[in-house]
Amino acid sequence: MSIYGPYEETLEAILSDVEERIRQLNQQEIDNHRPKLYEHLIGRVKTAASMEEKCQRKNYPLTVESALHRCRDAVGIRIVCNFISDIGRYLAILRDADWCSVVKEKDYITKAKPNGYRSYHLILDVSENYRDVDGQNPGHFYVEIQLRTIAMDSWASLEHEIKYKHQIKNPERIGKELKRCADQLASCDIQMETIRQLIQED
Repeated sequence: MSIYGPYEETLEAILSDVEERIRQLNQQEIDNHRPKLYEHLIGRVKTAASMEEKCQRKNYPLTVESALHRCRDAVGIRIVCNFISDIGRYLAILRDADWCSVVKEKDYITKAKPNGYRSYHLILDVSENYRDVDGQNPGHFYVEIQLRTIAMDSWASLEHEIKYKHQIKNPERIGKELKRCADQLASCDIQMETIRQLIQED
């Protein structure tokens, strides 16, 4: 049996529910004549094999409780925004939402990872009308949210493609070039934000 036990379909339903709520938040901003919050979003339920590998890596027992409570990224959604300020807007809205609570935040935008990776990570505790592993209904389920600009997302996708799907003969040089590219894209994000503000001031 899968490490998710009877919860595989539940996780897919939660992913669908949270994606719909995110779309509704975006539509509310548009309806209120404010810029849209994001360009696109991508959601997934981590495969059972990937979750088992993560539990083994962290020395967790291969149980449903480990998969859904100790690891908090069984359900994940990446929200790709146009501008850095849109990430801040979305953070504020999610923190105030009545259907979830933010239980963890990691800011890799103001403090990028050494390799240049930039993104803002949240873990949400989402209340849903499904029984959870503790027997509660409505239950509590964790959802990981990653907020990025288009530039950050493009870099992360290319970095993954380059580093994990090919044998690299000169990893140190490639790492330096990727870091330089990430820094240039971060500067571009700031420049685009400045241009947006200038246009809004006119």
